[in-house]
Amino acid sequence: MSVLVLLEVQVKLEDISNVKSYMAKIIPDTRAYDGCQRIDVYFNTEDMASMVAVEHWDSRAHYEKYHAWRTETGVLDRMGTMLDGPPSIRYFERIDA
Repeated sequence: MSVLVLLEVQVKLEDISNVKSYMAKIIPDTRAYDGCQRIDVYFNTEDMASMVAVEHWDSRAHYEKYHAWRTETGVLDRMGTMLDGPPSIRYFERIDA
């Protein structure tokens, strides 16, 4: 079953432009990763340090495999240096309504 992943982070104010550039660089690989249906990244218009990634994956297992790959390749460590605290990752399943 497909899953919606919401990744929310607070970016260090001095790193907002760095994060935007880095995301533009790495997101194409995310979109090409097995199981990724779609990913969009947004910055809050009232708090530009607040970023959310809205991700659609074939399954949570696909996302977890992707997350492990990003950890192994050092991407998450690099992102972590630009964040003001740990990320929030939440998983949602769509219901038929």
